[in-house]
Amino acid sequence: MRIEKSKAHGQMIAPPSKSHAHRALICAALSDGTSTLDNMIFCHDTLATLDCLESLGAKFDINQTSVTVHGFGRRPDLNGPCILDCNESASTLRFLLPLAILSGERVSLTGSRTLISRPMEIYQKICNDQQVVFENDESSIVVQGEMKPSVYEVPANISSQFVSGLLFTLPLLEADSTIVLTGAIVSRPYIDLTMKVMKDFGVNAFWENENTIAVPGNQEYKAMDIRIEGDWSNSAAFEALNVLGSNVTISGLDENSLQPDKVYRNHLLDLQEGHCTIDISNCPDLAPILMAVGSVCHGCTLTETARLAFKESDRSTSMAQEMAKLGCDIEVNENSIVVHASDLHESKESLDCHNDHRVVMALSFLLSHAGGDLVGHEAVSKSLPDFFDRLSSLGVEVRNEL
Repeated sequence: MRIEKSKAHGQMIAPPSKSHAHRALICAALSDGTSTLDNMIFCHDTLATLDCLESLGAKFDINQTSVTVHGFGRRPDLNGPCILDCNESASTLRFLLPLAILSGERVSLTGSRTLISRPMEIYQKICNDQQVVFENDESSIVVQGEMKPSVYEVPANISSQFVSGLLFTLPLLEADSTIVLTGAIVSRPYIDLTMKVMKDFGVNAFWENENTIAVPGNQEYKAMDIRIEGDWSNSAAFEALNVLGSNVTISGLDENSLQPDKVYRNHLLDLQEGHCTIDISNCPDLAPILMAVGSVCHGCTLTETARLAFKESDRSTSMAQEMAKLGCDIEVNENSIVVHASDLHESKESLDCHNDHRVVMALSFLLSHAGGDLVGHEAVSKSLPDFFDRLSSLGVEVRNEL
């Protein structure tokens, strides 16, 4: 993919939120009725969730911008062993593993080697404590057993996705449960988003204190018709172009959204004012675009970056390697990244996207300023298949060289 030096101008409707879509699909599948989700995003990750929920017994009618979900109710509708292909979606894997256990059948969750290698020890310990089968190798995780109402202690410094996975499932058990979060809580707004979508579908969980979530049992999800929110995470890559002198206006974003990445607008302002320090513990997906913007502004320091090693790629290293080809000076430390302000130049070699959709977007931003080629840009389909169409519609010169 060739991207020429060019400015972007125009208006764009925000893409639908992948985070909201995952959660709404699961809640709709768990309802005993029919729900319609409008403004749906059909990217690789949400399609993985759709496929897995279909394997668990849900049925779907897919239209161009919406999906009608015929739920399977309180328990997955299985009559034997089942395989759930999560592709490369960590949300799909971690959200659905507790539901797989709820089925009572032997369920194998498969996916890319990179996905299956991502940290899963939290679920492994929970399964061991509850005498639930948990078998894993480099290609799959197999679970079978019975989830019981209990007090679940969950380390909160790895990923909020484990907490969300439990939240979807525990209300369906016959008695109350409690989730106790230990350590520093990362991405707490994503937990709040999960609880908000559950409430939309008639199921409640609530914070008892800063570290404890009460989950009443014996609840039922109710079918609902909802509209998927605009995506703050993916919108950041487009609005960041304004730092380079572009003029892009994005509509369709809810200022009251619980999506944590809506902080990107504040961070873009900070980056333009001078070298700043940004804690990304609640917004790790913004790290690549913040690194890119920092390099063309005054530099920046990102903290709480250790988790970036366990994303679709090791994002700290991936971005540092590729940005160095453009003349960027970046220091990657164990739990921080220092980006120095740099004079960018076109690279003589193509930039590698490391099979990471966030890296694709961040590098595209940089190439609109310096010009150059991308390889592996197809990875953007994980979250936004029409990313380059959107970029081109705003006036950025994009050309597929294949």
